[in-house]
Amino acid sequence: MVLEHEPQHPSCWATVLSIAAKIGCTGPTLNEWVKQAERDTGRRPGPTTEIAAPLKALERENRKLRPANEILRKVSACFAQAELDRRFKP
Repeated sequence: MVLEHEPQHPSCWATVLSIAAKIGCTGPTLNEWVKQAERDTGRRPGPTTEIAAPLKALERENRKLRPANEILRKVSACFAQAELDRRFKP
């Protein structure tokens, strides 16, 4: 809708604000949707929805795995130190 009605307004932002009020959302939210639609159609550079969704899922998984990896690293170092201490005792 924004792209269709853009010629009727002085700027893209004016179009976004006008339509956002009519559909019941905020201007910045609608503006992000317009940007994503432009990326999906190739009018704007950037990741398309097809690429962005799996990327977001991988980033979420990465955030969950980092603390677990840090715990495993510390536990491994602790066990390695305990093994070294045990070997040298008479």
